Amino acid sequence: MKYSRLTKEQFEALQQEFINFLATQSITANEWLDIKTNKPELAEQELDIFSDLIWEGVLSKAQYLENISSKHLYLFYLAENNMQLIGLKLVNTDQDLTTSEGFNWLRDHLLSDNVELFQSKKEYSNDRQLDKFTLIQQGASITKGELFKYFETLIG
Repeated sequence: MKYSRLTKEQFEALQQEFINFLATQSITANEWLDIKTNKPELAEQELDIFSDLIWEGVLSKAQYLENISSKHLYLFYLAENNMQLIGLKLVNTDQDLTTSEGFNWLRDHLLSDNVELFQSKKEYSNDRQLDKFTLIQQGASITKGELFKYFETLIG
């Protein structure tokens, strides 16, 4: 397995896609029930393969990621050949960026000494999708990129 197995909730949300996946392998509903009961290791493999296929599709479409904590904002643009980062870090303040009050404070104090702003660019490794997945495993979420675009115009 290249990525991670989907959660039970994710499998439930993708039930029709999973049925279609089994159908491409000529596995009927009754055969799937038999596999789950009598060949659990094979069932596990099928779940893993399906999970990887879903992750590949999601990761290939992802263009922006955000990792936001109480003291930092990491905004990623996933370009064709590299990942671009806009980062913000709060210093010497008890503000919390995960709250609306903290985010409003950031907007009003963006250019103060309490906010470190930086940009970076990194080439992908041999496996671009795995690089993206690693960021998600570290807490990033796929977004439409509004925050990245906003800060890019401020510092660009």
